[in-house]
Amino acid sequence: MLNQFSRTELLLGHEGMDRLKNARVAVFGVGGVGGYVVEGLARSGVGALDLIDDDKVCLTNINRQIIATRKTIGRYKVDVAKERINEINPECLVKTYQTFYLPETADQFDFTEYDYVVDAIDTVTGKLQLVMEANKAGTPIISSMGAGNKLDPAAFKVADIYETSICPLAKVMRRECKKRGIESLKVVYSEEKPTRPIEDMSISCRTNCVCPPGAQRTCTQRRDIPGSTAFVPSVVGLIIAGEIVKDITSIH
Repeated sequence: MLNQFSRTELLLGHEGMDRLKNARVAVFGVGGVGGYVVEGLARSGVGALDLIDDDKVCLTNINRQIIATRKTIGRYKVDVAKERINEINPECLVKTYQTFYLPETADQFDFTEYDYVVDAIDTVTGKLQLVMEANKAGTPIISSMGAGNKLDPAAFKVADIYETSICPLAKVMRRECKKRGIESLKVVYSEEKPTRPIEDMSISCRTNCVCPPGAQRTCTQRRDIPGSTAFVPSVVGLIIAGEIVKDITSIH
């Protein structure tokens, strides 16, 4: 029967679409990268999505985040993403968590319930905790390395963390994964050397923070405020979504 996923079924087949429909994926971080992961998975027919993020949409998110518009500024990103998913596929079961994932909040999640985990968060401690929890549960995980300060969307690759190079975040993750005995981690990373952001305080969140009132974490608390574009995080997110669809359906 013709439906919104018929064009995808022409490639993946009925069995592949059933696997996606029965899959539950947790996306940690619903920003520039994670928002496009959610978009790709929702439009692929994934049946259940858990969205984890404590942030609200900000004016400066509009340049790169698919859920960010003038109308959504000030709203929790997970709530906006859920509404968007429901408009794409009303049958998708969506659970939202207004939570910043760190070792202190890890006990809120049972990774054995997921078929796949997406790490699209920024903090190294959180990323490492995600990897360890996923490994402990035997659940596949894919992790986004640095997408900020990049201009070349064609420079991104899918690889094991121990096969990465150039990316500063991947370097830190390699070292920390090795310390923890993590033998393998699927990542999306770029071999492009990061561009140093222009030091202009008139356009910097450091002195002109416009985060919505009541925001849990503001840009002024960040050690570094990276530059970003509409075409880099989106590509990373869609690459991740594609890898998950291929892995769940076993189509390569």
